[in-house]
Parts: sequence; C-alpha cells; structure tokens
Amino acid sequence: MNLELNALINGEMINNNEWLEIISPIDLKPCGRVPALKANEINQAFSAARQSFATWKKTTLFERIKLLKHWSQLLLEHKNELAKIMAYEVGKGIKDAEVEIERSIEYIDYTIEEAKRVHPETMTGDGWNIKNKLGIFSRIPKGVILAISPFNYPVNLSISKIAPSLVMGNTVVFKPATNGSLTGLFLAKLFHEAKFPAGVINVVTGRGRDIGDLLITNPEIDLISFTGSVNVGNQIKQKCNGKELVLELGGKDPALVLGDANLAKTVKEIMAGAFSYSGQRCTAIKRVLVAEEVADDLVAMLKTEVEKLTVGSPLDNATVIPIIDDKSADFVQGLIDDALAHQAKLVTGNTRQGNLLAPTLLDHVTTAMKLAWEEPFGPVLPVIRCKSLAEMVKIANDSNFALQASIFTNNLDHAFLIAEQLETGTVNINSKSQRGPDSFPFLGIKDSGQGVQGIRETINSVTRLKGLVINY
Repeated sequence: MNLELNALINGEMINNNEWLEIISPIDLKPCGRVPALKANEINQAFSAARQSFATWKKTTLFERIKLLKHWSQLLLEHKNELAKIMAYEVGKGIKDAEVEIERSIEYIDYTIEEAKRVHPETMTGDGWNIKNKLGIFSRIPKGVILAISPFNYPVNLSISKIAPSLVMGNTVVFKPATNGSLTGLFLAKLFHEAKFPAGVINVVTGRGRDIGDLLITNPEIDLISFTGSVNVGNQIKQKCNGKELVLELGGKDPALVLGDANLAKTVKEIMAGAFSYSGQRCTAIKRVLVAEEVADDLVAMLKTEVEKLTVGSPLDNATVIPIIDDKSADFVQGLIDDALAHQAKLVTGNTRQGNLLAPTLLDHVTTAMKLAWEEPFGPVLPVIRCKSLAEMVKIANDSNFALQASIFTNNLDHAFLIAEQLETGTVNINSKSQRGPDSFPFLGIKDSGQGVQGIRETINSVTRLKGLVINY
C-alpha cells in the first residue's frame, strides 16, 4: 500500500507539499504519507472552526443529523477499503477492523438517538418559596472542540469524540495519531464527500514535535478531548492554559481471581482481555492477581490457551500481530527481561522477530518487578500469586493507574465487597475489562484519565447549560 491523502481545512482537501511518511507495523516500511502541516495551516483550521461555529450552532438538529447519517452511510460503503488501510497502518486484523467500523456506525446511530432526547429542563422557585419564576435550562454547544485520537482504535475512538460534538452544534479540529493519520484523513475525505459546511470539521496531521503545542494552546479551543499516553496527557494538562479537558489515558487493569472462581470461564475472559490486538488497548487485562490455592491450575490452563494463539500478520487475521513499532517492542521486551532477571518464571513465549513478539506468560511475578506496575501495551501477561484477598486489593490499589478491574468469583457477596474497595473507574464481575457498550459511562481515575466518556456523557461534556428565567 502506498496511499497519499490530504488534510481537510475549511472545506478544502489541502497539503503544503511537506509530507510525513507513515510506517506500517507489518513490515516497518512506508505504507503512505500525509501532510506535515505547520503553524499557518493549524491556525487556519482553528480559525475556520471558530468562524463556522456561529452558523453551525444555529442549524437545526435535523440538518446536523442528516449530514451525519450521510457520512455514516459513506463509512459503510467504504468499509472494506478503510479496513485495509487500518490493517497496514496500525496492524489491526481485517476482520477486527471491519467490526470496529461497524461498531462506530452503530455509535453514530445511537448518538443521533440520544441527541434527539436532549430537551430543556424547566423548574420553578417553589422549593425556596419563591413565586412567579419559571426557569428554562437548555444544553448549548461549547464551541470549538479539539479531538485527538490514538492509534489503536483509529475509527471508533475518533468517532466517539467527533459525532457527539458535531450533532450538538460544536465544530471540530481533529488530530489523529501519527499511525492513524491515513485512517483519519480517509475519514476526512468522507466528510468532504458528505458535504459538511466548510470549517465545521477540520482534520489536521503532522509531527507531534512540530504541531503538538500549537494544537493544545490555540486560543480558539473550548474543550480538548484526548485519548493516548499518560505522558502526553500530563503535558496537555500543563500546557493547555486551563482549558476544559476530557482525558482517556493508560491502564494496568488487574484481574482478581478468587479461589472459588470458575476457572474455565475465567481463562476464556482473561485470554480475550489480555491478548486481542496484542494487548495494545488501555482496557487490556495487564496483570492477574490470583489466589495461591488455584494459581497452579490457572497458570496451566492459561499456558494451554496462550500456545493456541495465532501469531503473524493482520492481513491473515492473526490474534497476535506486530506491535506498532520497534520502540514499543523494545519497551515490552525490557519489561519481560526485567521480570526474568528478578526470578519470574517464563511459562511460555518470549521470542521475537522485529516488532512481532510471541504471546508471553510469566508466573511468580512480584511487586519488585517493573512488569507489576508499568503498562506494557503488548502481548505479555504477568501472574502475581496472592495469599489473601487483602493482598489482592492492596496490589490493585497501589497502582497509579485506575481504569478498570475484573473480579472472578462464584460468590457475589465477595465480589460486591471487593468491588467497593477497589479504587478504579469500573469493576467488571466475571468478565474481562472493556469499554463495554458504548452507551455505558467510561472513565478512569488517578493517572488513567479525567472526565467521563460514553455517548450521553460526551454529549454533556461538549455542551453547557444556559438558563432563561421568566418572571411573571
């Protein structure tokens, strides 16, 4: 694949004759190029978004929905082409990419239905013994939304920011991740074909070192919605000049396996949670905290399933595929090496061909090892044996990450008691950690995020209340 796509600024597909090559994780060779935009183009995008906001917010909800539906239909028509781009650019299996696109189309549909149900609220002053006052409070768009998406779900995690923003009358400047830029600009091409008004949606690309600060400090921004690493998220916090933020950052999601857990179901959920897309998900299960009395059985069952995983190219729909780049592979390998140097036991895996790492299972991992705490974003699963529930909860809570956790047990009383003690955004009982239905709230605390996502929650975050009080 050798694709060249243009940015979308103020209704025009443009480039500045400077290019950024996109390196495919499949073979570490270029698979396309996108414009390496500079300050002038970035400022044009924000200026266009601000100018178009004045008219876009006044269009009827029906008009905005009509355009989104048209765009959604184009996504469906180009599903196969877009899935192929995702496979080459971010290493996602063709089937998984198609599922992501289909899920994203459903997300747009659900967003439209939620937007139809955003009605003004009315109230009186009677509760304060105040007569002859009627308040009408409506949700209105905040303005210009900067949406920054990650590489791992380049369609779904873009649309989950863009669709609620647009349907509620905001305008958007969208910056996809470097690996994800071809996908992002293909989405832009479809926006252009859907004939959104100029400036309503702008899609920009470029090197982070060149345009990162220009993006997050632009004075036109009313809210930044970012999904990505903790390091970049913290930089945004420091440099955004107090702008409103919604941040979805990293995770180190634990699976707590109690002594009475159904091990067959537990293993099935852990495998799906830990190794799909080579573990390159913030919600991947990244450590197993298991009761000592069932640890041997659990590890033996996990070993059997890990060794069944298909390893290879996303074009062949392998489960474990090359991770995004060599640097990321080096980081994952470093965590494995550190654990083994500190006497962790290699159960299976730990072979490597470039950025393709075999699925790796490590037992007897301890809290003295980096792998117990750092987020690998790769196909490695550490097992930490625990002598008590209290130890499980302590290890889970001592992490600076707090996105999700899973509890596996047949005792729901225990599950509810432990869930109450876990310091995390969401607890899953007898299920892998996951975003779940996109209509659920999705959030992390500590270093895992700020604010809440989900269709209704995102609609709330990109709007504000405005009141009208009638005195009579």
